[in-house]
This record gives sequence, structure tokens and C-alpha cells, in this order.
Amino acid sequence: MTAWSRPRRIRAAAIQMEPRLADVEANLSQAEQLIKEAVKKGAEWIALPEMFTTAAAFHDDMLRAIRPIDGAPAQFLRDQSKLHNVTIGGSFLAQDKYKVFNSFLMFFPDGSSFRHDKDQPTYWETCYYEGGNDDGVLKTPAGDIGVALCWEMIRSRTARRLKDKIEMVMAGSTWWTLPNEADPDHPYRQVNNDMLQQAPPTLSRMLGVPMVHGAHAGSFSGFESPELPDVAYDSAYLGTAMICDAQGVILAQRHAAQGAGVVLANVDMVKKPVNVEPIPDRFWLPKQMPKEWKVAWTHWFPRGEDYYQIVTLPYLETGEMDEYVPPFMR
Repeated sequence: MTAWSRPRRIRAAAIQMEPRLADVEANLSQAEQLIKEAVKKGAEWIALPEMFTTAAAFHDDMLRAIRPIDGAPAQFLRDQSKLHNVTIGGSFLAQDKYKVFNSFLMFFPDGSSFRHDKDQPTYWETCYYEGGNDDGVLKTPAGDIGVALCWEMIRSRTARRLKDKIEMVMAGSTWWTLPNEADPDHPYRQVNNDMLQQAPPTLSRMLGVPMVHGAHAGSFSGFESPELPDVAYDSAYLGTAMICDAQGVILAQRHAAQGAGVVLANVDMVKKPVNVEPIPDRFWLPKQMPKEWKVAWTHWFPRGEDYYQIVTLPYLETGEMDEYVPPFMR
């Protein structure tokens, strides 16, 4: 299969990583080994996790892991696509001129590439990048491909901007859970896990197209927030690399406890999608989204944007970190 053919059925692979927080070189090395595994199993299209070079947490190392949009992660994707004759996509913290985005790049074996910038960062992520404004539709010669990164998968506006415009979704997430110190039986642990488990198949049903979703698993150590920079937030990513068909049937998945690895399935790209579930008239797709999380999601925007302006953007110019002073302490 060439990059310029229009495949109807493809052998898809979703990669699950156990990343080292903000360690670009280590994560590229791990991704390379998992790509080799996927190729050996016949993969033609490969989805890496969101922020596959870094994962996510609030930590100074995240700044050091930002790379140019055409830097090492992009070159890695380009080289792997050409080397293995596969179509491959994943996102990373990408500096484009004087801004940072969570950019998903998709490469074909001939070197052609397509890009989507995540529309809005979540929680800690607001400290390190800003939202993009494209519609998430990659108009490639192999078909029109939608992209949804992590919580983009659970917002109705994502479904609305992709509906009737795409043949398949390439997706990825960096979905973390409550801190280790929280009650192991806290009900929000199950709510959070259910949201993740249901996100890919639900979006597939609403769009009437298949989805290939890469994910992160494993533990990480970070900090609570810019306002509580010395309070630890040690936790784990929830994994669940997954492939769904156009009706939302799960064809393959890998749970967090299974660690790093690859899942594969044959999927049929859909030229004329028929959604089997309506898009609800609300902001969040999950009905069970806790009120506290909605409030926290909004609460983070001004605080994260403040950090982004005061610390992240100057760091890109100087390579030095200025101390962040919360507004209430100024």
C-alpha cells in the first residue's frame, strides 16, 4: 500500500507506552521498539499516545521537553513512517515560532505530513501550551481523517466539527487518575476510568467511523499546581489503547495493568458515515462528569495561562525558568 492510495480496509495498531515523564529521548526509544512490534504484526497505520514524547504532569521537566515543531519528534515520525512503509501519527509539545501547541503530526511514507493542534489544554496542560483553532480534519490523499486528543474525545464540539467530514479517527490520550494518597475506593476513581473506557466507542458511534486510540500507562511523579508547587501529585496513567469499529464495537484493547504494548485490528474506513448515536446538546459528552471536575477544569484556565505567559514563553527565549508568583501573592 502506498501513501497515496485510498484504503478501505487497513491493519491498524494502537500503541500503549509506559513513559518516563518529560524524558524525550527515552520515550522516543520506547516508541521505536513498540513501532517495530506493531510492524512485525502487520500494522499499516499506527497511532501513538498523546504527548508521546513526554506524557503530562505539573513538573519543571515539562518545559525542558518542549521541542520545535520540525524537531526530533517530527523527524522521528517521518523516519519511522518511511522506514517501515506505514502511516503513523502522534502528538507532542511543539514550539511553533513563539508559541507552544499540543501538535498531532501524521506522516505518510513519502514524507508528506498533516497536523492538528489540540483545541484546549486540560488542567496542568494549560501551563505548557495553548489551544489550536483548526477543525481536526486532516484531508489526506488516503482519506479524510479526524483527530481527537484525550478530553477532545469527551466534548460535544469535537463530535460536531468532525461529523460527516471524516472516514476514521486517529486518537491518543494521556489520561491520569487521582493521586495515590486518595482513598483507593474513592468513587471518582471508577467514574474517571469509566469515562475513559467509554470515550472512544461513544465517539465512534456518534461519528459512524472507526477509531484507533493510543494511550499511556504506568506511574508518574509530579506536583499539585503552580500555586502548590511543593505538594506532590504521584499517580498513574489509565492506559486503554483501543481500536473500535464504526459502530463503536471494541475490536482490541489493552488495559493499564498490561503495561506497554500494542493492539491491532482490521478496520474499514467509512466513506459515508452513519452515526448510530446522537450527539447530545451539552458541552461534555459523559453524563457522569462530576461537578467538581467541571469547576476545576475552568479554574485552571487563568492560572495555567498565567504560568504559560510568565514562565513557559520566556523559557523558550532564554532557556531559564523564572519563578512563578501566584496572583494572590503579588
